[in-house]
Amino acid sequence: MSADGESLVERRVQIVNRKGLHARASAKLARLAMTLPAQVFVLRNGETANAHSIMDLLMLAAHQGSEVEVRASGPDAAPSVDAVCAMIEDGFGENDDDD
Repeated sequence: MSADGESLVERRVQIVNRKGLHARASAKLARLAMTLPAQVFVLRNGETANAHSIMDLLMLAAHQGSEVEVRASGPDAAPSVDAVCAMIEDGFGENDDDD
């Protein structure tokens, strides 16, 4: 729980898709985050990105093999983290044969 009593959930996950967290993947993640009730952030190397912001996500420069932390607070924080991590672990639904 955070200081204000809201639930805070964090989980580490590895970027698995070949192109990493590029523009299309960032857009998919941002669209998902906007549907979630919790406030979701993605962290890498001390940088924090609001998961609603494609530009914030791109600034993380998370390539294949990078480890990121997904953090959510507020209502349904745990299922929100689960949903974001599932998308990342699925490679954002991208096929490695796609260019």
